[in-house]
Amino acid sequence: MSIAEKYRPHYTYDDYVEWEGRWELIEGMPYAMSPLPVPEHQRISLNLCMLLQDGLKDCKQCKVYPPIDWKIADDTVVQPDVLIVCNKIEKKYLDFSPILVAEILSPSTAAKDRGLKMELYRMQGVKYYCLIDWQFKKIEIYELLADAYQPVSVNPDTFQFLLNTCKADINFQNIWE
Repeated sequence: MSIAEKYRPHYTYDDYVEWEGRWELIEGMPYAMSPLPVPEHQRISLNLCMLLQDGLKDCKQCKVYPPIDWKIADDTVVQPDVLIVCNKIEKKYLDFSPILVAEILSPSTAAKDRGLKMELYRMQGVKYYCLIDWQFKKIEIYELLADAYQPVSVNPDTFQFLLNTCKADINFQNIWE
């Protein structure tokens, strides 16, 4: 254990719910999520939610959510940009793994989204992880295969997500509008 780890405070969900502003908590370490995302980030997030919702219109089981608290452990709470959940959420937070998580990259979060959060989502068994870079208009889709994320598509015009008993055919061509 390093000196910093030895003396660093370790926060929990009880601490997290008392904080003002937007935060994520990963293994007891707080990460500020401010300032608020830029308009382009929010527009892409809204477009992605609508595309996924439309792709799931025939699915009764899976639902699309904008950022909500996903409590993974007492010391780990994250808020992915977009999620698909295929079971009913019974608490005021998600307490089980979504089937799909999408993160919209920004300069301040890209390293965390590509490293720490990608590893966290892999460990939690999230089947699909999508990274969307609005600055470079790039979409990367990863699928969890044999306990590792494998890239399955980059900049697809369309992609079919297989979500438990549902499938969602998503046309990504209008995501940038």
